[in-house]
Amino acid sequence: MTPMHFSFTSAFILGLMGVAFHRTHLLSALLCLEGMMLSLFIALSLWSLQVGATNFTPAPMMLLAFSACEASAGLALLVATARTHGTDRLQNLNLLQC
Repeated sequence: MTPMHFSFTSAFILGLMGVAFHRTHLLSALLCLEGMMLSLFIALSLWSLQVGATNFTPAPMMLLAFSACEASAGLALLVATARTHGTDRLQNLNLLQC
């Protein structure tokens, strides 16, 4: 495994571990998801450059567009949660209540 592959893999795994183990605030979970998406974007764009596949070049831009949509939806949920519950702590949220 090259150092480049190791860095992208470790960045993705660190983001995944952040989502799995550090679930105190909604903002920290959203930042971990964004870090995972950015590591996937960089890995996918460098992979398409290394392979030289011209048919696959729009895929990283589509992934970046989807991650921007994911970030905006996450921030909208964060604002709505902070307005209704007064905090973004995930322990205070009960998804079964309205």
